[in-house]
Amino acid sequence: MTEELFRHDGYQFEFQAQVESIDGELVVLDRTAFYPGGGGQVCDTGTLDDYLVTEAFYDKKGDVAHRVPGHSYSVGDDVWGSVDWNRRFDLMMGHTAEHLLFGSLRREVPDLEISKIFISPESKYVIVSKDVSWKDIRKAVVFANAAIRDNLTVSRIMMSRDDPDLADKVRIKLDRIPEEEEISVVAIGDIDYSACSGVHVMETSELGMIFVDRKVSAGKDGMAIHFKVGDTAADSAMELAVTCLEAAEAADSKPEDIVKAVSNMKKEIEISRASLRESSRALLSSVEPRNVNGTFVYSAMVHGADRTVMAEAAEKVKSKGGVAAFVSYGETVSAVMSSGSTKTDCRMVLTEVLGKFGGRGGGKPDFAQGGIPDPDKGEDLLEAMEDAIVKSLSLSNIN
Repeated sequence: MTEELFRHDGYQFEFQAQVESIDGELVVLDRTAFYPGGGGQVCDTGTLDDYLVTEAFYDKKGDVAHRVPGHSYSVGDDVWGSVDWNRRFDLMMGHTAEHLLFGSLRREVPDLEISKIFISPESKYVIVSKDVSWKDIRKAVVFANAAIRDNLTVSRIMMSRDDPDLADKVRIKLDRIPEEEEISVVAIGDIDYSACSGVHVMETSELGMIFVDRKVSAGKDGMAIHFKVGDTAADSAMELAVTCLEAAEAADSKPEDIVKAVSNMKKEIEISRASLRESSRALLSSVEPRNVNGTFVYSAMVHGADRTVMAEAAEKVKSKGGVAAFVSYGETVSAVMSSGSTKTDCRMVLTEVLGKFGGRGGGKPDFAQGGIPDPDKGEDLLEAMEDAIVKSLSLSNIN
């Protein structure tokens, strides 16, 4: 069984070992400082002598296998291993920060549960059981950063299943731990106790800073709270602070009032959109058709009308046996076409017309929609649609 040096000292990143077995690119050593990943933290990478170690993981025997492409080792060879320290320390910081952040969040939301975590150099987040308000997140981050400044000790405690403190203090999922295995608990001062066998820093001051930069839905798992740590956290906080100041200036608001200002602007936009929808609906319902060989053709161009409104109006035209061609223009141009007549195939007509303007569309013979990128071509598009419809109805009449 591989001796796992990382269990005893997360700061050891260089070591000497001997090759015990080989399976293609996979090399198993008698001892290793490479953390094979686990609990949501990705594995270490680095080198064995001059060869890159691109992955480390537990094999079926429970040994740590190192993926070493292109190696020329034989069983019994001595090797010098070196873990990528900058990457390792970033992961250690991230994992400890996750414990501290979640412990701080649970102070604000006591019934909060943790679903998953993910710690990598590129991304760090914790998925919690439900949404957490930004107000509670702010309080938790303030508390966590105070703990960082207090330079609390981060220690590892080995506990047995019958230890009374296990149930009272420790975050743990016992069903995931073999009954014969002693339980490794990571303690951050008196703030958080969590069963964990990962690698961590020794003191909270090493984290520098924690900053939550976003939260997104994780579906049935809950809410993913993304965070950064150390210099990356400071840089991210500065960048978002400047963005907030720019937004406040653009909104003619004080920074501390920006949330209220944006909320008011959002309400105003929603009211404006609702008004625009009603205006568009009224305009489209008042369109006077023209008779083309016995088929009524309705056409109109409306500024800012959404496709839903145009589709509603087009469906009404179709239900009466007519043909509709509606265009909305804004930053781009949207087109909707319907036909209650077998003489006009919407999909064929609209696809052909849109193609002439560099646009795309699709649908069915009785209903199609699409758009073009140039907002200045709205009138030309509507005219081309009208001409194509008239042509289809005229050709059908001749046949």
